[in-house]
Amino acid sequence: MADTNPLPDWPCHLAGRLVPLGQATVSVLDRGFLFGDGIYEVVPVYGRRPFRLAAHLARLQRSLDAIRIPNPHDVPAWRALIAELIAAQEPADQLVYLQVTRGVALRDHAMLPGLTPTVFAMSTPMRQPTAALRATGVACVTAVDVRWQHADIKCTSLLGNVLARQVSIDAGAVETVLFRDGWLTEASSSNVWTVLDGTVVGPPAGPHLLDGIRVGLVEELCAEEAIPFARRPVSEDEVRLAGEVLLTSATKEVLAVTTLDGRPVGGGTPGPVGAVLYDAYQRAKATDRS
Repeated sequence: MADTNPLPDWPCHLAGRLVPLGQATVSVLDRGFLFGDGIYEVVPVYGRRPFRLAAHLARLQRSLDAIRIPNPHDVPAWRALIAELIAAQEPADQLVYLQVTRGVALRDHAMLPGLTPTVFAMSTPMRQPTAALRATGVACVTAVDVRWQHADIKCTSLLGNVLARQVSIDAGAVETVLFRDGWLTEASSSNVWTVLDGTVVGPPAGPHLLDGIRVGLVEELCAEEAIPFARRPVSEDEVRLAGEVLLTSATKEVLAVTTLDGRPVGGGTPGPVGAVLYDAYQRAKATDRS
């Protein structure tokens, strides 16, 4: 039967060499395939320059350390690999995906020593929300956060996130905002912020959410713009009563949520704090040299 969904012929990096994406294959005994035993990073690229790359590579190292996979590259080697991928892709704005799994072995739950990690990396064209969507804001829905207890590790075991994202897809919404025991954690693939009495408030770091690269950036941007900022537990009631709710991620940047479970957020239109942070984010993109 003919392949009805052929892969683009973009170059990708696998096991030390560039190959066309459609020809990249790994062993069925790779532990990433069998167990989701691996980690990943997604690095935005603007004008062929990786954004916040030092922070992304530091988080990659933390994730590898957390699941005890040796880092197959030092920082200069990662930077060289990423530069090679960016140069091989046509658009100036891209997303670089990096993945490291424990490697290939006969199936065994134990962390078998001495394996060679499998490194896969690709760069794809950046797809961002349209200007029209930013102007109106987006609809989100909510769900109970049923993921495992280590959402702070950026691992490839993402079934919980997939199931959460499908809730919003089925509802025709952009994201699924997650609550655990009545407290905000994050969304299926975004961090979530509330604006409460003029203060940007997000949940604290912990095992139930990924400390996104944009978390530190939002704190920096709030300081630059003299916007009060706090990280503390945020209740579901506070989210529903917030003046603004914002999503941040590598592709969404700063995106206003204007309806939540079919009800308006604040006045039902993007608010002033989100607009200031979005503009500040654009300035940060232009000046970043990490």
